[in-house]
Amino acid sequence: MDGRNRSDVKPGLNVAVILKKDQRSGVKTEGVVKDLLTNSSFHPHGIKVRLEDGQVGRVCDIL
Repeated sequence: MDGRNRSDVKPGLNVAVILKKDQRSGVKTEGVVKDLLTNSSFHPHGIKVRLEDGQVGRVCDIL
């Protein structure tokens, strides 16, 4: 599961996301999903989520 299907991502999951500021470098940030922000069922760059610490990014890996 790579985080591009909304059905794979649920609140409470431990995930790795790429934040907007890190898109060029590809640095991943780990955290726990609080909210899903993407409404569509699929997104080619990953489902956008808000982590429990408030950071927003696109899911690249589900841990």
